[in-house]
Amino acid sequence: MEVIVSGTEQCAIVEIGDLVRRLTQETGQEYLALNRGINAVVNIDLSEVVKSIDFNSPEIQIYPPTTGFPALKDAINKEFFGGKTNPAQISVTGGGMAAIDMAFQTVKVDKVYVPEIIWESYFMIMQMRGKTPGLYHSLSSLKGMIDELRGNAVLICDPSNPVGDKYDDEKLFELIKFLNDNDVVVFCDCPYRRIFKGADDNFYERLLPLENVIITESFSKSVGLSGMRLGFIHCNNPLFNKEILLRLLFATNGINGFAQQLVLRLLTTEEGKKAVADFKQKTVEGITKNIAYLREKGFLAEEFYQESTPVGIFTILNLNYDVLMEHHIASVSLRFFAKEMESADKYARVCVSVPHEKLKRFFEPLEGLVASK
Repeated sequence: MEVIVSGTEQCAIVEIGDLVRRLTQETGQEYLALNRGINAVVNIDLSEVVKSIDFNSPEIQIYPPTTGFPALKDAINKEFFGGKTNPAQISVTGGGMAAIDMAFQTVKVDKVYVPEIIWESYFMIMQMRGKTPGLYHSLSSLKGMIDELRGNAVLICDPSNPVGDKYDDEKLFELIKFLNDNDVVVFCDCPYRRIFKGADDNFYERLLPLENVIITESFSKSVGLSGMRLGFIHCNNPLFNKEILLRLLFATNGINGFAQQLVLRLLTTEEGKKAVADFKQKTVEGITKNIAYLREKGFLAEEFYQESTPVGIFTILNLNYDVLMEHHIASVSLRFFAKEMESADKYARVCVSVPHEKLKRFFEPLEGLVASK
């Protein structure tokens, strides 16, 4: 049997997670798992929400509609787009990564430009889907590259992974519109945005008239449901949406009905809205305290936040992977996100969405090390 080999390797973050689990079992030593990309300040409390779900209902037990339940797409429209889009332009996907993968598959461009420091899985998906990666230094550099960008695509992740920085919304909108108007496809992948924003955020609504913009989102981050694997794609191109329907049909035959019904209740019921609000409040408070602590103690690598603001859920530290691991803190070397950066091995990316007191307990022994540099 011959196998089609993509040449793509397993994500380094997954390998580090496996290593930490093995070391914990072998040594009995507690590790602070900051290598992961999940919100872990608190879990979302679903105890009241699930009471309204009828597990014997057709919505749970039969095939769901290919692009998602109409009620869920209506709720997404109201929550993310102010009720201003057509729900037919929304397709529910099996998480944010699946949304990006389907978008990369469907848009006919040869090259996708991503930041020099970026989540490595974007490159892996591009490799599997036959897209050539291009690099840009920063969002502010894109206008000067417009001649080479035309006819290709640009991916924007804001707040970003791995830096965790937030660009000014007005500048971001103006840039996306400029790219759209100059025949550049924009993949707007911002799964961390709604951790910090609510339904009054009209950024996606403002993007609706832009024909070359594709929005991908994930409920893994914004409501802490990584295990549900639920996200969505929005595009106002009818042919794109038809192709997404076909890819969803033959790859999944519809996305998990229980996950859809759960998220529907989080978006529409009083119990669900309260659970989401409580989760976001505690998560943002924890992230904010952690970034403030890391900045105050000199751990934060300030050079990465000259044009933007560190908000999380990730940050870059001026300590490397080996030093952190010696102190039982699991991180990811910046080398995995910035392969061309000469000094990348000096830095580590960490997830700061963990309980504040726990983070302090692990980092306090390192304070003297940073002060002595």
